[in-house]
Amino acid sequence: MNKSLIESQFWLSTSLENMNNEQWEAICDGCGKCCLNSFIDSDSEDDFEPTDSLREGEELIYTNIVCQYLDTQSCYCTEYEKRTQFVPSCVQLTKENVKDIFFMPQSCSYRRLYEGRGLASWHPLLNNGSKQAMHKADISVVGKVVKDNEVDLEDFEDYISHWPQHDCD
Repeated sequence: MNKSLIESQFWLSTSLENMNNEQWEAICDGCGKCCLNSFIDSDSEDDFEPTDSLREGEELIYTNIVCQYLDTQSCYCTEYEKRTQFVPSCVQLTKENVKDIFFMPQSCSYRRLYEGRGLASWHPLLNNGSKQAMHKADISVVGKVVKDNEVDLEDFEDYISHWPQHDCD
């Protein structure tokens, strides 16, 4: 990570909307939670429709199943530049859709900044670019996940997890 970018503390004075591409990418804490499979549990028996928010009677459920392209030790996508080609349902977070990130965990740095909560103390930008504090705070997916190409997705209920909802400070 660019040391001068870290030292500038740009996130304190630049809104998500006004960040350049390098700043935008640096906001990602690299936890890997965005690669988790999740689903919406609904009281309604209606056909599922794409949504940009949870409706009454709906709950977002996380699993510990991640995309096959996630390196589960580094928490980096092995196909980052082509991810939406390989996985059409992969959401590319942008300045335009950041308002619709209800599906991102509470600990997501984009979500935290959008909601006015600031970066968490474990964020790499606050730790000289290191992810160690994030791993120690038990935020990342390291050691907690299985890949979607290694499990039967029909058994997704066996993989429901609550740890992705964990956030601190």
